[in-house]
Amino acid sequence: MKLIEPNLQTQTVARQVLLTPNGLDEGHLLKVLGSIFTHKVDYADLYFQFTKSESWSLEEGIVKTGSFSIDQGVGVRAVSGDKTAFSYSDEISERALLEAAAATRTIARQGAGKIKVASAIQPGTARSLYLPKDPFVSLDATAKVNLLERIEKIARAKDPRIVQVMAGLAGEHDVVLVVRSDGVIAADIRPLVRLSLTVIAEQNGRREVGTAGGGGRYDFAYFSDALLEKYASEAVNAALVNLESRPAPAGPMTVVLGPGWPGVLLHEAIGHGLEGDFNRKGSSAFSGRIGQRVAAKGVTVVDDGTIADRRGSLNVDDEGNPTQCTTLIDDGILKGYIQDTLNARLMKMPATGNGRRESYAHLPMPRMTNTYMLGGDRDPEEILASVKNGLYAVNFGGGQVDITNGKFVFSASEAWMIENGKLAYPVKGATLIGNGPDVLNRVSMIGNDMRLDSGVGVCGKDGQSVPVGVGQPTLRIEDLTVGGTG
Repeated sequence: MKLIEPNLQTQTVARQVLLTPNGLDEGHLLKVLGSIFTHKVDYADLYFQFTKSESWSLEEGIVKTGSFSIDQGVGVRAVSGDKTAFSYSDEISERALLEAAAATRTIARQGAGKIKVASAIQPGTARSLYLPKDPFVSLDATAKVNLLERIEKIARAKDPRIVQVMAGLAGEHDVVLVVRSDGVIAADIRPLVRLSLTVIAEQNGRREVGTAGGGGRYDFAYFSDALLEKYASEAVNAALVNLESRPAPAGPMTVVLGPGWPGVLLHEAIGHGLEGDFNRKGSSAFSGRIGQRVAAKGVTVVDDGTIADRRGSLNVDDEGNPTQCTTLIDDGILKGYIQDTLNARLMKMPATGNGRRESYAHLPMPRMTNTYMLGGDRDPEEILASVKNGLYAVNFGGGQVDITNGKFVFSASEAWMIENGKLAYPVKGATLIGNGPDVLNRVSMIGNDMRLDSGVGVCGKDGQSVPVGVGQPTLRIEDLTVGGTG
């Protein structure tokens, strides 16, 4: 078998955690894969996973909840043509593996299948986008509680109008091992931490909310005092701005999107429409349009799973393929789609390292990693100054999108009216309504300030959630419909 792994330590740890305690070795894995191929299938894989998760939450100055869980199991998949059979078990043993393998064989007719598994492991290329840390040992329970209490005190001290603070701390230590029938073994150890902060400000009987936070593939030591100060300032500032907000007007207008997290609009309205499964089935607004202009000149969008320490990054995807930086749209021209192995094969395109799953109990599918628009050549101040009357959307809350036509509705959690090139006053209740492919063609100015989000993104698709990153520079968009409250 060919070994794909970040380093030898990762491979050793994955075996020690997932195989050795359960009495398994390479011979057992070959036996299981071989049993699947007694039926005529094209491909099979085993996905082993061990996950530790914990979370802490603070409210009213007290850490009220704390949780810790351990989950482990294995998923067994067999593919024949465009059909997939999948079974999983939360028990890792030879018996459970063979039973799961027997269940997957039902997709293919009885035939003279061939065992397509190599008999030896060959060294592969080393790769390490993040350290294989265990976040749980970086701080003890007392230190984690102190961290939450510290950020609460920092936030309250910012302004006397802050009447309530809620904070959450979460961590995960994920060990995965993928064994494939084409002879590839891949391992990865994935740390993930996140700190979230919500504050409520009150003035003259009016209450408004502000949020902030971040994280990535680090341990808990990542959350320095400087970072806590930054999160607290952002959350408090957002809440105080909204205290002064007026009802948002409605109608078509020029909209300026801020850098960073507003890229979530790009993720939802455009990114999902570029995933391979939707395009193979012809249900995306981008289906069959490779090589065509789908955006204004200057618009370049990539999905990059190789950025060090980022929340959406992976050394290998959940099918054992190395992640990569995939150009989806180049200077307005559609260049490709986000692909897992199955859809890439059926569409006769290369896999892009985007096969992702929530856990061993889920099938992989094409999913985004870190999706963002590259920066342009305009100064952000120049972009704002160019707008006589319009809306500046600093941050976003929730949104909805229809993949089949790209129509979206997004709520701005912080927005300002622009008058004569300057920020005039904050507004509340601004909703952006449009069509993803159409909006791409309405981009008229692209800032030179491309920024990724702080590390808080979670993407949902078909009931599965995975960590992702988003980003973009400041953008000017012409004649975007704004739904308001005024």
